[in-house]
Amino acid sequence: MEEKKTYYVTTPIYYPSDNFHVGHCYTTVIADALARYKKLQGYDVFFLTGSDEHGQKIEDRAKKKGVSPKEFIDPIIDNAKDLWQALDIEYDRFIRTTDEDHVKTVQKVFQKLYDQGDIYKGAYEGWYCTPCESFWTESQLIDGKCPDCGREVKLTKEDAYFFRLSKYQKQLEEYLASHRDLMQPESRYNEMVNNFLKPGLKDLCVSRSSVKWGIPVTFDESQTVYVWIDALTNYISALGYLSEDDSLFRKYWPADLHLVGKEIFRFHTIIWPIMLMALGLPLPKKVYGHGWLTMGGGKISKSKGNYKDPRVFIKDYGVDTIRYFLLSEVPFGSDGNFSELLMIERRNSDLCNVLGNLVNRTISMTNKYFGGSVRRNEKPTELDEEVIALLNGMNEDVSKRMDDLNAPAALKAIFARLERLNKYIDETAPWILAKSEETKPRLNDVLYTILEGVRMCAIQLEAFIPATTKRILDQLGVESGGFDQLSFGLSADFEVTDKPQILFARIDEAELKARLEAEETPKIEHLPNISFDDFSKTEMMVGEILECRKHPKADKLLISQIDFGGEVRQIVSGIAQFYKPEELKGRKVVAVLNLEPRKIRGEESMGMLLCAEDKEGRIEVLQSELPAGSKIR
Repeated sequence: MEEKKTYYVTTPIYYPSDNFHVGHCYTTVIADALARYKKLQGYDVFFLTGSDEHGQKIEDRAKKKGVSPKEFIDPIIDNAKDLWQALDIEYDRFIRTTDEDHVKTVQKVFQKLYDQGDIYKGAYEGWYCTPCESFWTESQLIDGKCPDCGREVKLTKEDAYFFRLSKYQKQLEEYLASHRDLMQPESRYNEMVNNFLKPGLKDLCVSRSSVKWGIPVTFDESQTVYVWIDALTNYISALGYLSEDDSLFRKYWPADLHLVGKEIFRFHTIIWPIMLMALGLPLPKKVYGHGWLTMGGGKISKSKGNYKDPRVFIKDYGVDTIRYFLLSEVPFGSDGNFSELLMIERRNSDLCNVLGNLVNRTISMTNKYFGGSVRRNEKPTELDEEVIALLNGMNEDVSKRMDDLNAPAALKAIFARLERLNKYIDETAPWILAKSEETKPRLNDVLYTILEGVRMCAIQLEAFIPATTKRILDQLGVESGGFDQLSFGLSADFEVTDKPQILFARIDEAELKARLEAEETPKIEHLPNISFDDFSKTEMMVGEILECRKHPKADKLLISQIDFGGEVRQIVSGIAQFYKPEELKGRKVVAVLNLEPRKIRGEESMGMLLCAEDKEGRIEVLQSELPAGSKIR
């Protein structure tokens, strides 16, 4: 028997988030649809997803919670797996970078690269962005901040190991010249070549001595492996590379598709290919960098108030409403806009009006006119032949679009057939054919044509909205059979269910809009009212910071000497996370003075600085242009 063709598709391993939103689900839903589609085509598919669990971010967050990093992560991973199950994601492996087999593979890869001279020891001095876990040179910063996320960077100095990226630059450039398909879409290719390759690659710092939550370097216990070397290796460690059983690696590598967000595209198209070259391994066939799912032009986040757990949408509207919207609405490769109202508009127009209505009325007519049973259409008319030809051409149309990773266009091609079947009902008017015994044979042929068309469309939809597809096929009384069953006329007859199910109930868009507008109205929680007399007892004054230093016993505290118009006071403030001492010297700030003095970690504080805090927890000291000693009234 001929061996099946293989297909290996991956999503990036995700940074553990305890607040998932639909933006987090986008990549994985697309990858799941592609994996399912390839399986229906007869491929032997391996679909990998997982979680990236090492690094300074996790270490810091766990420390704040007072738990170990692993204790911090485990419930978050359970939450992620629960969400993937709720979204009907069928992965072959969920890899965690804390998995023992992954850790061993990363260590072996690091050792191999070190032994062959591609990793060497040096000293790192430069700028590090903790949220992005990226190193930057001074010239790469934008206004002194991370060029990717725009947040603060920290000057880092430490002994470290480096990977010789520069050694392989020419080899990568030559490879890309003859393998343009590696980077998709085309705009991403141009960005990587012009912004990273042409300026010249510098060797990459690939270990940290200051970060303890990571994979230890086996030959130097003072170092842990840089998280991106750790994370990228998952694509081969999951297949058993450098293990006793590497059968999956030999079967599936190289990957057919790495599906990633545009913000991490450079790691996958610069660092990862060079790592593979250094290891003597073939490169992946394609890395596709898709856009972001935005809301109102901005990224979705809890801090912006536009966040909802996807399970809320699943509970309210069903899993296939979300899957269909993500796969049909967002232009692949570009940013796409998400809104609950837009999702329901698409549900009502496509899933309810086109698909659900077609299935419901066809099964109802089959039951009403033939007791639920119709035979094969043996005498197709010219109109039937036109519809049949359109249905038989569907597989080729959809396949071309899926090969281009264009799920929206693939779904459009399927729904074009469904819309044609709805029009076919109007053209043939089954309710009129049912009035005469003489036209009953024609009525049978019409209903068979519609049912067979629905069956074929349902099989095509199996990769996109699997739960709905199963309900449709169950009502038709047939099995899927995959894409081998996509020729018109393969069903000898139909025995449909006695009573059709409503696939998608229509949602009142006006009511939903009103509810969403009410939910979006800001609800500000206030403290209890106080009297004017009570407030007037508060003494607030402008002061100039003469000196500022870090608290010797507390990392979060700064100690300031502040001149309030001739009187100098010491005030201790918990703002070290947001300001360096030298940044505050000379600033005119506002403080409350008539608080009882108190000692904070052994240092006396005689007042309190006034600060503002935003939704994301960022703090800014209130300032004034008035001279020191000016009273706040």
